[in-house]
Amino acid sequence: MSKAGNPYLRCYLGEAANSVRKHIPEYADFYARKYAEVTKHQHKRALALTSRKLVRLVFGLLVKNQLYTGEKLDTEYNIESN
Repeated sequence: MSKAGNPYLRCYLGEAANSVRKHIPEYADFYARKYAEVTKHQHKRALALTSRKLVRLVFGLLVKNQLYTGEKLDTEYNIESN
């Protein structure tokens, strides 16, 4: 994991991803798949990738000005079109 950026934000994103993986089945499945892919640093890697997925979700929600409903977002949004 890159050490660039705010260390507090990285920590809080990790905590948020850990909470999301416990409460949302889609994220729990994603975490389990990534955990099983490697033999070293399994939790840390899977949590970092889950954090990344969570950031993409939050960004999409903010850009589209939507609330989270549990449904998939339309990924065909082009930021430059606005």
